[in-house]
Order: sequence, then structure tokens, then C-alpha cells
Amino acid sequence: MRRPAMGLGVLLVLAALAPVSAQGYRLRLDTRMQGVSWRGLEADSVPLALGEVQPDGGVLTPDGHAASCDERWCHYFRAGSVLRGVPLVSQADLTMWGFGVPGLRVRANARYGTDLGDNARWPGTEPAAQLVEAYVEYARDHLIIQAGRHFLPSRLGVYGLDGARVSWRQGADGFEVVGYGGWGLARGAILPVTSPALNPLDDFQPRDRQITIGAEVGWTGQHLEARAEYRREVDPAVDYFVSERMAASMALRPLRRLSLSAGGTWDLAMGQMGSADAALTWIAPHATLTVGARRYMPFFDLWTIWGAFSPVAFHAYHGLVTTSPLRGLVLRARGERYVFDDAEASTPLVQVEDRGWRAEGGATWQVTPAWSVGVGHQAEFGPGASSRGFDAQVNWRPVPSLSLGAHAASLRRPLELRFSDVTMAVYGMDVEWQGSERWRVGLSATRVDEQRDRPDAAAMDWDQFRVAARVSLLWGSDIQRPALPPAIRTGGTP
Repeated sequence: MRRPAMGLGVLLVLAALAPVSAQGYRLRLDTRMQGVSWRGLEADSVPLALGEVQPDGGVLTPDGHAASCDERWCHYFRAGSVLRGVPLVSQADLTMWGFGVPGLRVRANARYGTDLGDNARWPGTEPAAQLVEAYVEYARDHLIIQAGRHFLPSRLGVYGLDGARVSWRQGADGFEVVGYGGWGLARGAILPVTSPALNPLDDFQPRDRQITIGAEVGWTGQHLEARAEYRREVDPAVDYFVSERMAASMALRPLRRLSLSAGGTWDLAMGQMGSADAALTWIAPHATLTVGARRYMPFFDLWTIWGAFSPVAFHAYHGLVTTSPLRGLVLRARGERYVFDDAEASTPLVQVEDRGWRAEGGATWQVTPAWSVGVGHQAEFGPGASSRGFDAQVNWRPVPSLSLGAHAASLRRPLELRFSDVTMAVYGMDVEWQGSERWRVGLSATRVDEQRDRPDAAAMDWDQFRVAARVSLLWGSDIQRPALPPAIRTGGTP
């Protein structure tokens, strides 16, 4: 218990120092803990002589497990022991201002995570302490300067940066230009690419952090929004590109109820087009209709080996409709059809599907101000597998500060070209109580019943039981406080 206590202590120190560091501050502490039990797999093997060849050519071990054999051994997976994980995560988000310089503020966001359960390490708890954001910002008139660790969300993805970002904007509507540079973090993570926690390829991992530079230009008008971005990442150890890409996007609103959005990326380092999409939306008084198309192309940094496998893109066409025929009732339906590009791979003995579809629909009904219900159905058929599922939720808010909910779902996933079809049922409940603007607590419990349909002894259950608790605390100099009671006159001149 020493490590989690130290981590929580650091977060509490931030809370104690905030009031004396600035005239204005706002601090939120969130702590979440979850208890999970599950059964894993363990690799095992038996001598080849003990393998039993079946009429279809497969091999079973003496205890009935399907196995893959080489010249000496038959290898298989059997049920492992039941493991228990108790991940605990605490996060502190602090903003301070009022340092005597107008427009100056400090932002810091850090988290600490550990696993209090068995020896099995819970994903995402190494390293235990992680700095999410920490920067100083100066905003004056049309200029904003940030220095420190911050994130750069855009069409190119979410990237972290340890460096500086400068933006200048003409006004609420008008021209904007942004420039940034520094040492980048791994794509979609809050760790540098050199971290041992991001080391799946060992010797292929860069030894130095990449240098990231980029620029953005944008225009915001009454009927048009447009944006373009260029980003380059370089490995300083070898002075080679890690990536070089650009992106563009736009949103056009020619009519009050009609909008068109489109955008795409281009991989300059590979010399090929990346992902792109376009959508047309019509908003009516009681309905919304969207039709669109998209192209998805996987992107990999040049230091990885995954680009050598020549990933192919897929093209998809989709439609979405949402309508509210009655007050409090919302109906929705969505469908998509997708097709993969030619992989230029020969499979003479197997005819592999290169296309699929997915669809979903549902309804949400606000029965009364306190009661709401929802149901949904999802179905998908694609290369290698298909799935069908249902879900339902019921929420009750007897008083504004208390919320009670129950949910249930089912999923069936037949597989193609291999066995181990999955049937799963999920059901649970959650409670949340918000005592005031300063604190709220929550508790939830979920049961997962998962069955594997296999013709061998590995047809085990993968049932899970999860219990989670969460606490959120808020301090600040600008939080609304309850009004003072009316003054009582005790005498004197009014």
C-alpha cells in the first residue's frame, strides 16, 4: 500500500498549495477504483506421441484440447487460474491565474495509477505517475502563447508536445495561424516513444525522442470554416523523418438547415493519400439526415516495421437518420457498407471476403422528468467474423442530486475460418450522488457471462464480475457557493 499512498499524497499536496499560489484557482481531484476477476490462458504442450489425430486432420491432447504440432511437441492453450485486478487511478486537474499579469494562467494535469490486486499487472499502470499536461499560457488580445506539455488534437491525430505553441487570431470570425515545435510524445499516448512501457518491438524502438514541428492556418466565417495543417517529426539520432504529413478540412453551411463537411490527410513521407471523409447533413424540425463516405488508411511511423506489410485501405458509405416523432422520444438508425482495396495477395485455396456491412438502431424515451429508458440493436457482417447484439438501459433520478441506473446487453460473435464462437451477456447497475458542486460519488457493479462455443476442452467460461467506485472533489476560488440567508435587522440606522 506504500506506492498508492505516495501517489495520493502528491495529489493532495497540489490541493494544499493551490490557494497560496495564485489569487484564483480551480482544482479537481478524481479517484476511481475497480475490482475485476477474470480467467486467462496458459500455454502448455505435450509430446507429439501423445497427440490424437482426428478424422478431420486435427490433433487433440489426451485431455481433449485442440493442439498445433511440430516435429516433437504439440502446443495448446488451457484455462489459467482466476486472476484479480484492483486498478486504482487518481487524477488532479489544476488551473491557476491572478499572478499580477493579465492573461497569464498555469494549467497542470497529472495522474497516478497502480494495481492493488494479484501479481498480474493491469494495463496502463506503468509508469505509475504520469504527467498529462503542464503548461504556462499567456493570452492577450489576439495572441496566445503556451509553453510546456500540451496536446495537439487535429485531423492528424492527438499528439502530445513538450515545447511551445503560438497562435494568432484575427477575431472570433477571421484568419488564424498557429505554429508549434518541441519534443513529441508517442501518438495517442502521454509517454515519449522511448518509454519502456511502449516497447513492443525492442531493438526497433527509437533511442531518442522525436523532434516535432508544425504549422496550421485556418479561416472561420459565417458560412465557411477551413483549416490546413503540416506536421513533421524527425529522429535526431539519425536525422531521418519519423513522419511527414499534412491535412485539410472544411465545413460549409450554404443554407440554415444544410451543412457539408469534408477533409483528408496526405502522407508525404510515403507519397500516398491517407484517410478522408465527407458528409452532407440536413436538419429538419423533428429529424436529422446524414449521408456520407469515408476512406480509412492505416498510418504507421517510419521507425516501425508495420508499414512493410503494405496495409490496404477500405472505402465506406453510410447513412444516419434521427427523428423525434413524439415529445421525449428519439429514434435513430445508421447503416454502413464498406469494401477493402485489393490486397494483391494470392489465396488460391480460400475465397476471402473483402467487404462487409454494419447497422444499428435504437430508441430513447424520456418517460417523465425522472424516468428514461433506451434500447438498441447492433449487427455487423465482415471479413472473418460477424456480430449481433442488443442493449437496454433504465435511468431514474428521484431527486436532482441522485441518479440510479440499470443496464443489460447481449452479444453473439460467430467466427469464420476458425472456432471459438462467443456468446456474451452483460448486466449491471450504477448509482451516482452529487452532494454539491464540490463533490460527487458513484458506485457501479457489472456481471459479464461469456461462453466460448468450441468442440474441444477449451470451451471454458470467461465470466467476469466488476465493481467500481469513484469520487470527484472540486475546490476553487470561483465556485458558486450557496446564497447567504437573509440578513436580520438588529437595530440602528437602515
